Amino acid sequence: MVSRRARSYAIGDAVGAALVLSQPLSFWGGIDVETGRIIDHSHPDLGRSVTAAILVMPAGRGSSSSSSVFAESIRRGTGPAAIVLATSDPILTVGALVAHSLYGVSCPVVVCSIEGMATGDHLQVVASGDGEALVTVAPKSQRP
Repeated sequence: MVSRRARSYAIGDAVGAALVLSQPLSFWGGIDVETGRIIDHSHPDLGRSVTAAILVMPAGRGSSSSSSVFAESIRRGTGPAAIVLATSDPILTVGALVAHSLYGVSCPVVVCSIEGMATGDHLQVVASGDGEALVTVAPKSQRP
């Protein structure tokens, strides 16, 4: 198990299996909010579900409308349990903050090195309000 210090942009705690994307994903036009499936036909992970996963990706990918789609996916329970990014994304952060404020549902958004994380790894994300976060990674190969 490896723990990484991270920067917290939206608070909350989450555990789950990692879904690691090699390319950024836009929630607007990229996710089916009713199912949580990736519907962007140009994305290499087309058809995968983000629902309840710890979504790991290099960055978010615009449009500002992604904030509302992301917040709605959190409200519906079809969004990820948390998002771990290599670089900060204000659009995803706003979506998580709105979901927490309006619906009382947290989806932590944190930034740290994502190097070495793989789909299926077990991740725990703990993101506090002081900007500090911790991401604990248990590689799939080390799980019982």
